[in-house]
Amino acid sequence: MRHPIFLASVFSAFAIGILNSQDATAQHDPGRDAMKLLVQEKFKAGQERLAKPPKSQNSPISEAERNFVLAILNCKQDSQAEAVSHLQKAVELGLPIERILAGPRTLFEPLKNDPAYAAWLSGLAKPLLHGPMLSSVTDTTAQVWIRTAQATHVNLLVHEVQNDTQTRQEFSSTTSPQDDYTGVIQISNLKPDTHYQYQLSIDGQPQTSQLNFRTMPKTGEPAKFEIGFGGGAGYTPQFNHMWTTLAKQAPLAFLMMGDNVYIDDPTHPMTQRYCYYRRQSEPLWKSFIASTAMYSIYDDHDFGVNDCIPGPDIDEPAWKRPVWQVFKQNWNNPGFGGGEKQPGCWYDFQIADVHFIMLDGRYYRDRKGGSMLGPVQKSWLMDTLKHSKATFKILASPVPWSPGVKPGSKDTWDGFNAERDEIFSFVHANQIDGVVLLAADRHRSDLRRIPREEGYAFSEVMSSRLTNVHTHSLVENAKGSEFIIGYNEKCSFGLLNFDTTANDPAINYTIVNIDGEAVGEATLKLSQMQNR
Repeated sequence: MRHPIFLASVFSAFAIGILNSQDATAQHDPGRDAMKLLVQEKFKAGQERLAKPPKSQNSPISEAERNFVLAILNCKQDSQAEAVSHLQKAVELGLPIERILAGPRTLFEPLKNDPAYAAWLSGLAKPLLHGPMLSSVTDTTAQVWIRTAQATHVNLLVHEVQNDTQTRQEFSSTTSPQDDYTGVIQISNLKPDTHYQYQLSIDGQPQTSQLNFRTMPKTGEPAKFEIGFGGGAGYTPQFNHMWTTLAKQAPLAFLMMGDNVYIDDPTHPMTQRYCYYRRQSEPLWKSFIASTAMYSIYDDHDFGVNDCIPGPDIDEPAWKRPVWQVFKQNWNNPGFGGGEKQPGCWYDFQIADVHFIMLDGRYYRDRKGGSMLGPVQKSWLMDTLKHSKATFKILASPVPWSPGVKPGSKDTWDGFNAERDEIFSFVHANQIDGVVLLAADRHRSDLRRIPREEGYAFSEVMSSRLTNVHTHSLVENAKGSEFIIGYNEKCSFGLLNFDTTANDPAINYTIVNIDGEAVGEATLKLSQMQNR
């Protein structure tokens, strides 16, 4: 396929997916559904949900998971003997012991009054539950997130792969119950574009094997590197091998673009933690995040409910800040909006001379006020764009920028057209070159082009079907944006290969499916992104 602006090649026919109008229930498995009912004390309904087959486009529940949720039900009904039996059966069937140790702790702690159960659990206990998760990697620093079984001190030894003894450094941090037993270890004094190994220990005992990572190229200088991105990561055990596919691809960083877990229960932290603990305990996920710099933002399903518009206030609805706190406890980002004073998930970071600007499209979304971002975040965005010296500026949104890609809906930037136009016009007015749009939300992978009467046309790369069963149709004839390539046949993710050393710096966008097959490709040139 050729286009006057984009060089693109498509390696396979793109299937037309099924457009399911039941997006609000898509990706909700029986375990999550039952958990949501149990926290509301709807015990009979929760038990019935576990017994029913999954809804259309959802995944079935394993017997291990069913027994785990039944144990929670028994705990809430003070049936401790039955709870112990279900937990032991769940582990026998393959449930990671980390699931029990992580909790819900308030429900499981009383079970230790049973000496036999306490002895059984003690024999399986692990000090390190979740992580390590690598993030915030620069040319000289990095940070590692962990969750432990108890509040404790965690040590990290790091060294260059090629020079073990002379480059060894030690760093440490503590975990605390106030942070849901999580902590972040800051690593410094590293060299640019260098391969390192690290290992975690607690009380002098190694908790991991030697794990590998690579620092970023020198900040501000031209380089060649590759990152991945995607969203739509529902709990679907049959697609867990996506994390292995990604690990084999070995991108320098990976951007989780929203709907990273499907919760849709903002008023109950126990449901939220159930969904996060389940993901953080997956062995294939743990292996992937240990050596890949992870960055995340949330969208509707992991912040509020489907297509939610929470409004402009910080603490209204009252669930906003608690949801944000749980999000913070399960990710390892360089920043979280404006912190306690101005909660959110926006932040920015740089790799070489590429600037990544991550946006929060939910916390301050206000239909009446016509803003997705809110005034504080929008001011920060404008200032960040204006002062960026990077060759490419990647503007990452949880929902699509392109007009017409979610027909009949105002959940994308179509619902905030004036603010979208304000941002695009700001780019032109300030002669900001090299802006590329990035998004998720639609359960497929796309490349689109947004024509502009002034300045240059914007390119948007989208991908949001990492592990989802549910699929969205390709939209090839949207008003206001042009379809370049797209794929929805299988789960997929996007790869962005940057070369800013070239005379005409370029980004190669490749769509890769869950089997590791490249199924679509296009090249974007800086010369196509310049104000004239």
